[in-house]
Amino acid sequence: MTRLMIFFALFISSFALAQDEIYTGYFSNKALSGYDTVAYFTDHKPVKGSDEFITEYKGADWYFASQEHLEMFKAEPEKYAPQYGGYCAWAVSVKNDFASADPKDWAIVDGKLYLNYDDNIKRKWDQDPALHIKQADANWPTLINKK
Repeated sequence: MTRLMIFFALFISSFALAQDEIYTGYFSNKALSGYDTVAYFTDHKPVKGSDEFITEYKGADWYFASQEHLEMFKAEPEKYAPQYGGYCAWAVSVKNDFASADPKDWAIVDGKLYLNYDDNIKRKWDQDPALHIKQADANWPTLINKK
């Protein structure tokens, strides 16, 4: 039993120490929980992607609602991928740390997509997005290099 507990502790701590560049959750490889990142820009809302339209980018699987959105992403992934790898933008800004993000709590600011943890955190983000972007932009390079 002791060996099992030690193995489990080491297994869990490895998740705490290493973060992927793109947030996918622990048990999935889906960026944005399978939502179509291009749809935020074209449809102005979160839209679930389809198993028919998938590509790999930065080690994650990206799902799209249409072939057109898939092709748009493949042509310019940096334009459509969320900032800070899809992690919570407020957490990167204020906590200088990683946190999951909900694809339904989003904003586009100056042509860039930002995701946040939940409605409450999104309201905090909305109080001063320019400040949060400035802080997160400063924190992100060091934070992602800690992995």
